[in-house]
Amino acid sequence: KIMRTLLLLPYLLPAVTVALSWRMMPSPNYGIINQFLKGLGLPVFNWFMDTKTAFGTILLIDVWQNVPFVFLLLYASLQSVSENQYEAARIDGASNARVLWSIIMPLSKPVYSVVILNTFMACYNQFIFPLILLPDSKNWTIMVRIYAIQGTGSATWNQIMVLLGCATVPVLICYIAAQKYIVQGISLSLIHISEPTRQAEIS
Repeated sequence: KIMRTLLLLPYLLPAVTVALSWRMMPSPNYGIINQFLKGLGLPVFNWFMDTKTAFGTILLIDVWQNVPFVFLLLYASLQSVSENQYEAARIDGASNARVLWSIIMPLSKPVYSVVILNTFMACYNQFIFPLILLPDSKNWTIMVRIYAIQGTGSATWNQIMVLLGCATVPVLICYIAAQKYIVQGISLSLIHISEPTRQAEIS
């Protein structure tokens, strides 16, 4: 339980808190990461200003915060697999790798679809992290750029609508492509939740 709580802690933290904390750690002046690199005799980077490192740094922070959500979904998916299927596979002599590829992976397709779609949406439409961490407008995401040009009033509504379309259409395409598995995942979750309630009512 302690390990589970520690794994979920980054996901529970507010995005602004995470962004401000990570802005201090890679700071070229007093950041602990650059101080560590200096101690090893390695070059120091301005992680959020350099175009070569800005994307990777933001991606690393986003992964660090959202991995607990992925872990939670995958853990729930593994819990929903019936023990009878594992026992039947062991009786047939299936190895652990065979159980993984023939039972767990196919039954977890709906969960993988939800995880991939949510992760893509969170990364593609990221707003808080680029707004706080990236001072150079060349590295901004589409959502931050929409916010910036809409606030200055320098863009027409046609330009804003084009940017909104660029932010929305890829997400809709991914959702349509994965809709079948998403609906299956929701249905399996409802069945898995309702089974203990039904058994309690029978007993």
